Amino acid sequence: MTAPAARLGAILQHLAPQHALTRIAGRLARAEAGPLTTAAIRAFVRAYGVDLAEAERTRAEDYATFDAFFTRRLRAGARPQDPDPRAVTSPVDGTVSQLGPVVAGRILQAKGRWYTAAELLADPARALPFRDGTFFTLYLSPRDYHRIHMPLDAEVRESVYVPGRLFSVGDGTAAAVPRLFARNERLVTMLETALGPVALVMVGAMVVGGMETPWTGPATPPHGGGLRLWQPQPRPRLARGDEAGCFHVGSTVILLFPRGAVVPALDLAPGSPVRVGRRIATARV
Repeated sequence: MTAPAARLGAILQHLAPQHALTRIAGRLARAEAGPLTTAAIRAFVRAYGVDLAEAERTRAEDYATFDAFFTRRLRAGARPQDPDPRAVTSPVDGTVSQLGPVVAGRILQAKGRWYTAAELLADPARALPFRDGTFFTLYLSPRDYHRIHMPLDAEVRESVYVPGRLFSVGDGTAAAVPRLFARNERLVTMLETALGPVALVMVGAMVVGGMETPWTGPATPPHGGGLRLWQPQPRPRLARGDEAGCFHVGSTVILLFPRGAVVPALDLAPGSPVRVGRRIATARV
Protein backbone atom coordinates (compact mmCIF):
# COMPACT_ATOMS: atom_id res chain seq x y z
CA MET A 1 0.00 0.00 0.00
CA THR A 2 1.36 3.42 -0.94
CA ALA A 3 1.81 6.10 1.73
CA PRO A 4 -1.00 8.33 0.31
CA ALA A 5 -3.37 5.35 0.20
CA ALA A 6 -2.45 4.43 3.78
CA ARG A 7 -3.09 8.00 4.95
CA LEU A 8 -6.45 8.07 3.16
CA GLY A 9 -7.37 4.72 4.71
CA ALA A 10 -6.45 6.03 8.17
CA ILE A 11 -8.59 9.15 7.66
CA LEU A 12 -11.58 7.03 6.62
CA GLN A 13 -11.09 4.81 9.66
CA HIS A 14 -10.98 7.90 11.91
CA LEU A 15 -14.37 8.93 10.50
CA ALA A 16 -15.95 5.46 10.54
CA PRO A 17 -18.19 4.32 13.42
CA GLN A 18 -15.62 1.67 14.38
CA HIS A 19 -17.43 0.08 17.31
CA ALA A 20 -20.84 0.06 15.61
CA LEU A 21 -19.43 -1.60 12.50
CA THR A 22 -17.63 -4.16 14.66
CA ARG A 23 -20.83 -4.98 16.58
CA ILE A 24 -22.70 -5.50 13.29
CA ALA A 25 -19.92 -7.70 11.92
CA GLY A 26 -19.95 -9.73 15.13
CA ARG A 27 -23.70 -10.34 14.92
CA LEU A 28 -23.43 -11.42 11.30
CA ALA A 29 -20.55 -13.77 12.11
CA ARG A 30 -22.59 -15.42 14.88
CA ALA A 31 -25.75 -15.80 12.76
CA GLU A 32 -26.82 -19.35 11.94
CA ALA A 33 -27.84 -18.98 8.29
CA GLY A 34 -27.62 -22.62 7.17
CA PRO A 35 -26.74 -22.97 3.47
CA LEU A 36 -25.89 -19.26 3.25
CA THR A 37 -23.28 -19.65 6.03
CA THR A 38 -21.83 -22.73 4.32
CA ALA A 39 -21.62 -20.92 0.97
CA ALA A 40 -19.92 -17.93 2.61
CA ILE A 41 -17.35 -20.17 4.33
CA ARG A 42 -16.61 -22.00 1.07
CA ALA A 43 -16.14 -18.70 -0.75
CA PHE A 44 -13.80 -17.46 2.01
CA VAL A 45 -11.77 -20.69 1.93
CA ARG A 46 -11.31 -20.34 -1.84
CA ALA A 47 -10.52 -16.63 -1.74
CA TYR A 48 -7.92 -16.83 1.06
CA GLY A 49 -6.53 -20.32 0.54
CA VAL A 50 -7.52 -21.60 3.99
CA ASP A 51 -6.37 -25.19 4.63
CA LEU A 52 -9.35 -26.85 6.31
CA ALA A 53 -7.61 -30.24 6.12
CA GLU A 54 -5.60 -29.32 9.25
CA ALA A 55 -8.73 -28.43 11.26
CA GLU A 56 -10.66 -30.74 13.59
CA ARG A 57 -13.70 -30.20 11.36
CA THR A 58 -12.67 -30.29 7.73
CA ARG A 59 -15.91 -29.42 5.88
CA ALA A 60 -17.52 -26.00 5.53
CA GLU A 61 -20.91 -27.48 6.42
CA ASP A 62 -19.51 -28.61 9.79
CA TYR A 63 -19.66 -24.99 11.02
CA ALA A 64 -23.00 -23.52 12.10
CA THR A 65 -21.71 -19.94 12.02
CA PHE A 66 -18.95 -17.95 10.38
CA ASP A 67 -17.55 -17.27 13.84
CA ALA A 68 -17.28 -21.01 14.55
CA PHE A 69 -15.24 -21.32 11.36
CA PHE A 70 -13.00 -18.38 12.31
CA THR A 71 -12.31 -19.83 15.76
CA ARG A 72 -11.85 -23.41 14.50
CA ARG A 73 -9.51 -25.71 16.37
CA LEU A 74 -6.79 -27.68 14.64
CA ARG A 75 -6.47 -31.44 14.68
CA ALA A 76 -4.09 -32.97 17.23
CA GLY A 77 -0.47 -32.76 16.11
CA ALA A 78 -1.05 -30.06 13.48
CA ARG A 79 1.28 -27.63 15.29
CA PRO A 80 4.13 -29.52 17.01
CA GLN A 81 6.25 -27.54 19.45
CA ASP A 82 9.98 -27.04 18.96
CA PRO A 83 11.61 -29.88 20.96
CA ASP A 84 14.28 -27.67 22.56
CA PRO A 85 13.11 -26.87 26.12
CA ARG A 86 14.79 -23.44 25.85
CA ALA A 87 12.78 -22.52 22.76
CA VAL A 88 10.27 -19.68 23.07
CA THR A 89 7.67 -20.46 20.42
CA SER A 90 5.20 -18.45 18.40
CA PRO A 91 1.81 -18.14 20.10
CA VAL A 92 0.03 -17.69 16.76
CA ASP A 93 -0.02 -18.42 13.06
CA GLY A 94 0.73 -15.16 11.29
CA THR A 95 3.46 -12.78 10.18
CA VAL A 96 6.12 -10.85 12.08
CA SER A 97 5.24 -7.15 11.84
CA GLN A 98 8.18 -5.96 13.94
CA LEU A 99 10.61 -7.35 16.50
CA GLY A 100 13.64 -6.15 18.37
CA PRO A 101 14.76 -4.30 21.48
CA VAL A 102 12.55 -2.13 23.62
CA VAL A 103 14.55 1.13 23.62
CA ALA A 104 14.26 3.01 26.93
CA GLY A 105 10.65 1.88 27.18
CA ARG A 106 9.78 2.57 23.53
CA ILE A 107 8.55 -0.04 21.02
CA LEU A 108 8.89 0.29 17.25
CA GLN A 109 5.51 0.23 15.50
CA ALA A 110 6.67 0.98 11.95
CA LYS A 111 9.40 3.04 10.34
CA GLY A 112 9.47 6.38 12.14
CA ARG A 113 6.65 5.50 14.53
CA TRP A 114 7.05 4.42 18.16
CA TYR A 115 4.85 3.97 21.21
CA THR A 116 5.71 3.16 24.81
CA ALA A 117 5.35 -0.04 26.79
CA ALA A 118 3.63 2.00 29.52
CA GLU A 119 0.98 3.12 27.01
CA LEU A 120 0.52 -0.40 25.67
CA LEU A 121 0.15 -1.99 29.11
CA ALA A 122 -1.82 0.97 30.53
CA ASP A 123 0.41 1.12 33.59
CA PRO A 124 4.02 2.36 34.03
CA ALA A 125 4.56 -0.20 36.83
CA ARG A 126 3.60 -3.11 34.57
CA ALA A 127 5.92 -1.74 31.88
CA LEU A 128 8.98 -1.26 34.09
CA PRO A 129 10.44 -4.80 33.68
CA PHE A 130 10.38 -4.36 29.89
CA ARG A 131 12.12 -0.97 29.71
CA ASP A 132 15.14 -2.40 27.86
CA GLY A 133 13.66 -5.77 26.98
CA THR A 134 12.63 -7.48 23.75
CA PHE A 135 9.36 -7.31 21.82
CA PHE A 136 7.64 -9.30 19.08
CA THR A 137 4.62 -7.97 17.14
CA LEU A 138 2.78 -10.76 15.31
CA TYR A 139 -0.06 -10.08 12.85
CA LEU A 140 -2.85 -12.57 12.16
CA SER A 141 -4.54 -12.15 8.78
CA PRO A 142 -8.16 -13.21 8.18
CA ARG A 143 -6.97 -16.50 6.65
CA ASP A 144 -4.90 -17.51 9.68
CA TYR A 145 -5.75 -19.85 12.54
CA HIS A 146 -7.12 -17.52 15.24
CA ARG A 147 -6.35 -19.32 18.49
CA ILE A 148 -3.47 -18.22 20.69
CA HIS A 149 -1.10 -20.57 22.50
CA MET A 150 1.46 -20.14 25.26
CA PRO A 151 4.98 -19.28 24.04
CA LEU A 152 6.53 -20.80 27.18
CA ASP A 153 5.55 -22.35 30.51
CA ALA A 154 3.89 -19.69 32.65
CA GLU A 155 1.53 -18.81 35.46
CA VAL A 156 -1.19 -16.26 34.73
CA ARG A 157 -0.97 -13.32 37.13
CA GLU A 158 -3.69 -11.07 35.74
CA SER A 159 -5.49 -9.89 32.62
CA VAL A 160 -6.62 -6.32 32.00
CA TYR A 161 -9.07 -5.12 29.37
CA VAL A 162 -8.06 -1.67 28.10
CA PRO A 163 -10.73 0.21 26.12
CA GLY A 164 -9.78 2.08 22.96
CA ARG A 165 -10.29 2.56 19.24
CA LEU A 166 -10.61 -0.19 16.64
CA PHE A 167 -8.34 0.78 13.78
CA SER A 168 -7.25 -1.90 11.33
CA VAL A 169 -3.88 -3.38 12.36
CA GLY A 170 -2.44 -4.11 8.93
CA ASP A 171 0.93 -2.73 7.86
CA GLY A 172 -0.60 0.22 6.00
CA THR A 173 -2.49 1.44 9.04
CA ALA A 174 0.48 0.78 11.33
CA ALA A 175 2.57 3.06 9.12
CA ALA A 176 -0.08 5.81 9.07
CA VAL A 177 -1.67 5.89 12.55
CA PRO A 178 0.56 7.06 15.43
CA ARG A 179 0.63 4.83 18.53
CA LEU A 180 -1.81 2.42 16.87
CA PHE A 181 -1.37 -0.53 19.24
CA ALA A 182 -1.53 1.72 22.30
CA ARG A 183 -4.75 3.34 21.02
CA ASN A 184 -6.75 0.26 20.03
CA GLU A 185 -8.63 -1.71 22.66
CA ARG A 186 -6.62 -4.63 23.96
CA LEU A 187 -6.43 -7.44 26.48
CA VAL A 188 -3.17 -7.39 28.44
CA THR A 189 -2.16 -10.63 30.20
CA MET A 190 0.75 -10.61 32.63
CA LEU A 191 2.58 -13.92 33.03
CA GLU A 192 5.07 -15.16 35.60
CA THR A 193 7.76 -17.35 34.02
CA ALA A 194 11.24 -18.71 34.65
CA LEU A 195 12.46 -15.70 32.66
CA GLY A 196 10.63 -13.22 34.88
CA PRO A 197 7.48 -11.32 33.94
CA VAL A 198 6.23 -11.64 30.36
CA ALA A 199 3.39 -9.64 28.78
CA LEU A 200 1.09 -11.15 26.17
CA VAL A 201 -1.11 -8.47 24.59
CA MET A 202 -4.07 -9.20 22.31
CA VAL A 203 -4.89 -6.11 20.26
CA GLY A 204 -8.41 -5.60 18.94
CA ALA A 205 -9.25 -4.16 15.53
CA MET A 206 -12.19 -3.14 13.37
CA VAL A 207 -14.62 -6.06 12.70
CA VAL A 208 -12.77 -8.31 15.17
CA GLY A 209 -15.82 -9.75 16.88
CA GLY A 210 -14.15 -10.25 20.24
CA MET A 211 -11.21 -11.46 22.33
CA GLU A 212 -11.30 -14.08 25.05
CA THR A 213 -9.16 -16.31 27.24
CA PRO A 214 -10.01 -19.45 29.25
CA TRP A 215 -9.79 -17.49 32.54
CA THR A 216 -11.63 -14.30 31.50
CA GLY A 217 -14.23 -15.75 29.18
CA PRO A 218 -15.27 -13.27 26.47
CA ALA A 219 -13.50 -10.00 27.34
CA THR A 220 -15.08 -8.18 24.41
CA PRO A 221 -17.72 -7.24 23.39
CA PRO A 222 -19.16 -5.08 24.88
CA HIS A 223 -16.57 -2.56 23.79
CA GLY A 224 -15.74 0.65 25.62
CA GLY A 225 -16.31 1.36 29.30
CA GLY A 226 -13.34 1.45 31.64
CA LEU A 227 -10.48 -0.83 32.56
CA ARG A 228 -11.49 -4.31 33.70
CA LEU A 229 -9.20 -6.52 35.74
CA TRP A 230 -9.15 -10.30 36.19
CA GLN A 231 -6.91 -11.87 38.83
CA PRO A 232 -7.89 -15.55 38.71
CA GLN A 233 -7.47 -17.67 41.85
CA PRO A 234 -5.90 -20.11 41.85
CA ARG A 235 -3.62 -18.77 39.16
CA PRO A 236 -3.80 -20.87 35.97
CA ARG A 237 -0.55 -22.69 35.21
CA LEU A 238 -0.08 -23.34 31.50
CA ALA A 239 2.60 -25.23 29.60
CA ARG A 240 4.19 -24.05 26.39
CA GLY A 241 1.73 -24.76 23.58
CA ASP A 242 -1.39 -24.74 25.77
CA GLU A 243 -4.30 -22.68 24.46
CA ALA A 244 -4.37 -19.17 25.92
CA GLY A 245 -7.22 -17.48 24.05
CA CYS A 246 -8.65 -16.62 20.67
CA PHE A 247 -9.64 -13.79 18.37
CA HIS A 248 -13.02 -13.76 16.67
CA VAL A 249 -11.35 -12.75 13.36
CA GLY A 250 -7.62 -12.01 13.10
CA SER A 251 -5.69 -9.20 14.72
CA THR A 252 -2.31 -8.76 16.45
CA VAL A 253 -0.44 -10.24 19.42
CA ILE A 254 2.48 -8.43 21.08
CA LEU A 255 4.94 -10.21 23.38
CA LEU A 256 7.24 -8.38 25.80
CA PHE A 257 10.21 -9.98 27.58
CA PRO A 258 12.59 -8.53 30.20
CA ARG A 259 16.09 -7.36 29.35
CA GLY A 260 18.44 -10.22 28.51
CA ALA A 261 15.76 -12.91 28.86
CA VAL A 262 15.65 -14.09 25.24
CA VAL A 263 17.66 -14.04 22.02
CA PRO A 264 15.42 -13.63 18.93
CA ALA A 265 15.76 -16.28 16.25
CA LEU A 266 18.27 -15.17 13.61
CA ASP A 267 15.97 -16.11 10.73
CA LEU A 268 13.15 -13.81 11.89
CA ALA A 269 12.59 -10.38 10.35
CA PRO A 270 9.59 -8.17 9.57
CA GLY A 271 7.51 -10.09 7.05
CA SER A 272 8.62 -13.55 8.24
CA PRO A 273 5.77 -16.08 8.48
CA VAL A 274 5.34 -17.86 11.82
CA ARG A 275 3.23 -20.76 13.03
CA VAL A 276 2.25 -21.93 16.48
CA GLY A 277 5.11 -23.94 17.94
CA ARG A 278 7.85 -22.44 15.75
CA ARG A 279 10.84 -21.06 17.67
CA ILE A 280 10.90 -17.26 17.68
CA ALA A 281 13.55 -16.91 20.40
CA THR A 282 15.80 -18.85 22.73
CA ALA A 283 15.66 -18.40 26.48
CA ARG A 284 18.92 -17.42 28.15
CA VAL A 285 18.28 -19.47 31.28
